[in-house]
Amino acid sequence: MKNAAAAAALIAAAIGSSAMAQTPGVTATEIKIGQTTSYSGPASQYGQIGKVQAAFFQMLNEKGGINGRKINFISLDDGYSPPKSVEQVRKLIESDEVAFMFNSFGGPNNAAQAKYLNSHKIPQLFVGTGAHYWGDVATYPWSMGWQPSFRTEAQIYVKDAIAKNPNTKFAILYQNDDFGKDYLLGSRTSWRSSPAPKSFPRSAITPRSRRSIQRSSMSGPVSLTW
Repeated sequence: MKNAAAAAALIAAAIGSSAMAQTPGVTATEIKIGQTTSYSGPASQYGQIGKVQAAFFQMLNEKGGINGRKINFISLDDGYSPPKSVEQVRKLIESDEVAFMFNSFGGPNNAAQAKYLNSHKIPQLFVGTGAHYWGDVATYPWSMGWQPSFRTEAQIYVKDAIAKNPNTKFAILYQNDDFGKDYLLGSRTSWRSSPAPKSFPRSAITPRSRRSIQRSSMSGPVSLTW
């Protein structure tokens, strides 16, 4: 829960400023925080993160909140769908009037939200993705990542796989969206001769469907799936 703790520290540091006091979603007694994540759909397992974060903020509230203000954490389901995530983030900003977005899940979903949030100067903090574009402060000055780059992770995984299987033929399967393509680009920098990759749709990410795709696509005995 380091990112939730970091968010709490960030709020505590800013809460005394006059600018923060005039921010929508911040009153003398409450701070509204928004989030979209995948409580349903093909990535619903990651919805557990939102539930744990809600429990963390509840714990803070039971201890008195942050400088006397309670956290109203509004976390909505987007089903791992970029269009649905934009619909939900608009609701959070325009209807619920949250102060900022916190740790929403998914590279494609956060990318879909970023233009809207940045144009409205709404902080998009600790985005739940390692996609490459969160270091682009010129394009997304109101967005902030927190986890390692997917491209860097892919380089680490490939180097480890090659070191442990030096004479093995590999196959690469990647999810056909920004998430999978970042891993693919990162992995390509670590091969002497890169295997020909094959993609699968982001909707086909259940364990059973992945196994089926792997069996039909593998050109080698070891498959790296992004």
